[in-house]
Amino acid sequence: MGGYGELHYNNLDNDFTGTEKDEVDFHRFVLYFGHDFTDRFRFFSELELEHALSGEGEDGEVELEQAWVEFDVFDSHRVRAGLDLIPVGIINLTHEPPTFFGVERNPVETNIIPTTWWEAGLGAIGEIAPGWNYDLVLHSGLETDTAGPDAFLIRPGRNKVSEASAEDGAMTGRIRYTGYPGLELGFSGQYQSDLTQGAAGIDATLFEGHVDFRKGGWGMRALAARWDLDEGTTGLGPESGPSPGRDEQWGWYIEPSYRFDLAGLIPGELGLFVRYNQYDNNAGADLDTEREQVDAGFNYWPHPDVVFKFDVQEQFGDNDANDDDGFNLGVGYQF
Repeated sequence: MGGYGELHYNNLDNDFTGTEKDEVDFHRFVLYFGHDFTDRFRFFSELELEHALSGEGEDGEVELEQAWVEFDVFDSHRVRAGLDLIPVGIINLTHEPPTFFGVERNPVETNIIPTTWWEAGLGAIGEIAPGWNYDLVLHSGLETDTAGPDAFLIRPGRNKVSEASAEDGAMTGRIRYTGYPGLELGFSGQYQSDLTQGAAGIDATLFEGHVDFRKGGWGMRALAARWDLDEGTTGLGPESGPSPGRDEQWGWYIEPSYRFDLAGLIPGELGLFVRYNQYDNNAGADLDTEREQVDAGFNYWPHPDVVFKFDVQEQFGDNDANDDDGFNLGVGYQF
């Protein structure tokens, strides 16, 4: 049994629209439950309550994000079936609050990956050589809208395996290198034959690569991801249809950090970071639609599994309606 949780306070202003966000929210309360049937056969699950309350008229919801069984075929190779996180990016698989900098998850892995992303599927996991690991999963796919403001956007296409359409599945593969202490290099690819589950015949590919490196107190994370969507029927697809330019969607970020012990002052460790993010969900359009965001702040760990966070954010882009600037506070834990 385990779990994690995080409480956020957001204080953001938009000078263009005049709107303000002054909000406190228990964003996530998560419980893990697992069981070993034998030494080689196991079960794992993740149950989450978002925004403290769920039900009719409430802001939150209860979600089952993982529920799988796994069998060790050989010592270094396993088969897994059920509800599982898609092996793409850094935060999609490891997103407990003490494991990353910043109160909110970065916008690239939120809008492009899109974290948190889980599907139903069958997969193989293992080690092919010392330090080299692989994942290969056949799973249910996204289902994007074909009209309206969310047409062909990736994040709203998550069905979360809730009576989800299953006409067109997807396949994801990942290779990771972890053979050097403190280093993870990862490369992922995904193909889905129809991102709209039969509505428009839009096939899609995703490619992602990242590095996560820490040596001593210094750390560096960097990630880039890109979707390419087929046009399908001219005038109706993501290139020239109701939301032109969504045939290309990409993003990247870079995040240097430094973490050090506070011995002699107060217990625990302090970490400083800065992150530059750039992403575009309409990259195929002729207009300048990319969005930029800079985050900077600190994490304080009084215990390795408890963290207090502060950061400031500045957003940039031609669309001033999305220019939310201000600061965020957070506290999180894992066990």
